[in-house]
Amino acid sequence: MKKVTIIGNFGVNGVCEGGQNIKTATVANELIKLYGEQQVKCLKTYGRITDLIMVPLYVIKALSGSSNVIILPAQNGLRIIAPLLAIANKLYKRRIHYAVIGGWLPKMLENRKYLTKQLKTFNGIYPETTTVKNALEKQGFNNVYVMPNFKDLKVLEESQLVHHTAQPYKLCLFSRVMKEKGVQEAVNAVTKINRSAGKTVYSLDIYGPVWPSQAEWFENLQKSFPDYVKYGGVVPFDKSIDVLKDYFALLFPTRFYTEGIPGTIIDAYAAGVPVIASRWESFDDLIDNGVTGYGYTFDNIEEFENLLKDIANNPDRIEQLKSNCIKKAQCYIPENALNVLTQRL
Repeated sequence: MKKVTIIGNFGVNGVCEGGQNIKTATVANELIKLYGEQQVKCLKTYGRITDLIMVPLYVIKALSGSSNVIILPAQNGLRIIAPLLAIANKLYKRRIHYAVIGGWLPKMLENRKYLTKQLKTFNGIYPETTTVKNALEKQGFNNVYVMPNFKDLKVLEESQLVHHTAQPYKLCLFSRVMKEKGVQEAVNAVTKINRSAGKTVYSLDIYGPVWPSQAEWFENLQKSFPDYVKYGGVVPFDKSIDVLKDYFALLFPTRFYTEGIPGTIIDAYAAGVPVIASRWESFDDLIDNGVTGYGYTFDNIEEFENLLKDIANNPDRIEQLKSNCIKKAQCYIPENALNVLTQRL
């Protein structure tokens, strides 16, 4: 019998482009390093409707073949796989663990008493933030343990930090390319600041997979890009530090209030790049304001623009944070973050 079976979305053909499949693949890789390839089995889903047909088979294979089962589903998958696991496990009596991606779980469970009941039978639920942990405990959970998001990255040394002493200051977005990630707000803010100054104060590079349903929107947005705004395509997740380290700051103007611990911010920290972000629900779990980055009131675009203006006039506000970022990155390397799970396997 294997030590662990992992059920999750590992990306299509092993290509990881989103936070869910990057985290799933990273958890699997780290457990393989720890226990050996023979002790870890991966049952791969791809987030497709057709995968739902296979879920009962996956559940039986996982429970019959391993002493521990770890799941990393998105919302639709959770509604199906969690009850099936809980019911079937009455027979198998294995240890079941749910690694939560993002911060949406408490809200989702508010009107789903049956699903809540099933999840309470799991050996562990591992949200990325204390914000989500506290919310779940208010709903009566006593099996919740914070496991920060993490990535297998080589954190820069102090001597490798890239400093910026003159305009234009290089900004970047590094996430899924969609309206809800604040892409247009970032483009508009940089454009407005540059036009007001009559010069290029900031440049902006956008990286990440374009959300399929918003491809037409982004194509139209690109047509309006001034020459200091560019789209750089998708960066392989193991090349993120090489790309990010040359930037002045990472923008994260998300409009998803229930973000968890976005992997892009971990990337930025490892590259010594401070973050300018909207204050989503779990902002304080990840960003130390004035230490590793700066926040502005959620969905307050005027405050976002004013913050960027002030930083342009006082670039040391960013430069002095770079060392703090690489120190903070140590919290999110696998051997530190994953311990909360492995000690319960």
